[in-house]
Parts: sequence; structure tokens; C-alpha cells
Amino acid sequence: MGKSWPFFPLALLSLTVAAQSVHFQKHQLTNEFISEGVAVGDVNKDGKPDILAGAYWFEAPHWTRHAIAEGKHYAPATAFSNSFLDFTMDVNQDGWIDLIRISLPGEEAVWYENPGRREGYWPMHPLLKNAGNESPALVDVDGDGRPDLLCNDPVAKEMIWLKSPVKKGDSLWKRYVIARGNIPGVNRYTHGLGLIDMNGDGRRDVVITKGWWECPADPTSSDWAFHTADLGEDCSQIYALDVNMDGKKEIITASAHNYGIWWHEKVDTGWIHHVIYKEFSESHGMAMADVNNDGHPDLVTGKRYFAHNGEDPGALEPSVLYWFEFRPGAIPKWVPHEIDNDSGVGLQVLVQDMNKDGLPDIIVANKKGVFFFERKL
Repeated sequence: MGKSWPFFPLALLSLTVAAQSVHFQKHQLTNEFISEGVAVGDVNKDGKPDILAGAYWFEAPHWTRHAIAEGKHYAPATAFSNSFLDFTMDVNQDGWIDLIRISLPGEEAVWYENPGRREGYWPMHPLLKNAGNESPALVDVDGDGRPDLLCNDPVAKEMIWLKSPVKKGDSLWKRYVIARGNIPGVNRYTHGLGLIDMNGDGRRDVVITKGWWECPADPTSSDWAFHTADLGEDCSQIYALDVNMDGKKEIITASAHNYGIWWHEKVDTGWIHHVIYKEFSESHGMAMADVNNDGHPDLVTGKRYFAHNGEDPGALEPSVLYWFEFRPGAIPKWVPHEIDNDSGVGLQVLVQDMNKDGLPDIIVANKKGVFFFERKL
């Protein structure tokens, strides 16, 4: 633990937008396949955000690798990791950032307790035996200011959320059932998930591609009402944005295993699906964030290399990473900007200012390694 691993070459990547340039410097923390999930948090409380992926955390600013658990490395062409998604939060509220790891769809969700100044592996605690959906989310379901885990349980055939511990020292996650039975959204390989206020009542609803569950006044109650909607093909994360300035929310999705990034518009007869971009496939992770600091949220996504081990359309095409500059209006536009063509995304894309320079950076982990794209002036 604490060993400094080789630093991989840096590549300066640049792109031009109207009235300014946006540059990224590519840092490859490792070229090993260790995780397709990634998280950020100040692990050692030195004031610098660190990067966590699978069984490791990488200490800023030199990205020294430390082990959280016994290291597992995987073959990119034939295997899947046990780290599909990673999240950070102080679970037991002891002042130290912990790691939540979601394994393959339908398998375990666990959290690792940050040992603080003590050496050694982090203690692992079970969270959920069977966590389904390919994009589980750590979001605040009940509005108490603490993030909760939103997913399904494919064995119980339930759409669920797990309320995170509230009291200091507590580590018990309380399970609540949104809906159960032979319903959409409870298959282990369900694609697409979001938490969005769909009806303007101030409560955020649970959204999948087949429709949405309406959050009741008491989100801990079961049997949320389901509203059928056609929100497109299997996707990754689901976002909402007023793209055409009509005062209504439109839905943004990206194809998990095929080609396509879309915005979905609600009309009287249903939903219209508008293509944003369709030049690369397997965009299994997407973030919505203001990349160029113009006040408008942009999209960041790319190709998940060998999402189905080479079986998806376009599997052998370059593993690109893009950001799409959003220009709102009656006819909205997203201007594509290629950041890199040999990295791509995993199941998550993070956009965060890592070095406190006021510029958003991009962090991904996938079958090609772990990457930090540092925004430069």
C-alpha cells in the first residue's frame, strides 16, 4: 500500500468552440482493466480530491495507487469487472469518505469503510445482495439531503430504494419498495434510470425507458403509480433539460449498446425522439454538466470499449470521448467536440473540478484503464 506506480504518458488534446478554446490534458492513471465505475473523494483528508476505481484509490496530485481491497484485474476482451459503478459518501458519518461498489447487474452492492489513518484493506460491508439495473444511482430520493441507492432487486422482482444511514455511527440502509411484481424495470439487465420531477409537483420521480413511477407525498410508501411513456431505446443515465426553451422538461438519453444520443420531446400524441448524434456506439455512461462555463449544461459521453466483449454494433471502432456543447433555442443544437479517441467511457462519467482552478475536469474508468482529463486554459 502506498507504492508509487508508473505514470503513463500525457497527451495534450485540444478543441475549439465559439469564442474560446477548450483544452484537455490526458492523464492515464493505469492501463489495466480494474473497473468500469469511478468515483471521486478526498480519501485522506488532505484537501485534494482523489480518484477511486474498483479495488484501488489513486492519491492526488501524483496519482499514487493504494489498495482498498485485494486487487482484481480483468481481461478486456473476455471479462467483466466486479466494479460496474462506484460512488463515494461518508456512510457512517465518521468524517472519512467511504466507497460504495456496485457489481455486475443483479449481483452484490457493498460499501468499504475508510479506515482513516490505519493501514490495510478497508472493511467491507454488505449493502444489497442483488442490485439490478445497469445504471443504479446514488441520489437523494426522499429529499433529506443524504444520497440514497436507487436500483431494482431482480430476484424479488422489486423496484427499490435504500435509504442511507441518517445517524452518526449508524451503517444500516433501510429498504423501501417502489413497486413489485411482473412490471417493467425489474429485470437485472434493465437499461436506463433517472430521478426527475416529471409532473412538476416538486417531487422527483423514478424514470426508466418504459415510463415513470410517480413519487407520492411519502416516498417511503409502496406501490408508486406508474405512468407509461416511450422514452426510447436501452440507455445509460437519464436526464431532464428544457432544450427548446418552451418551459417544459425534455428527456436526454444515450444508447447503451447501439448508436445514438437523443432528446425526447413530449407532445399531445406521445413522445418524439430527436437524434443528437449517431456516429459512435456503446455510450453506456453519460454526464450532463457545464463543460465550457457558459451557463448551459453540456453532455459528456463516449464509447464504452467492448461493452459486450465485441458483440455490439461498432465494437471495433475507436473508443472516443466527446463533449457536446449545448446551444438552447427553439431549434436546439449540440455541437460535438472530440476529446480523445483511445479511452472512451465505462458505466460512469464524472465532471468535476479536481484542482480547484474553476475549470471542470473529466474522469472515467473502463476496460482501457483509468483516465483523468484535466481542463486547461
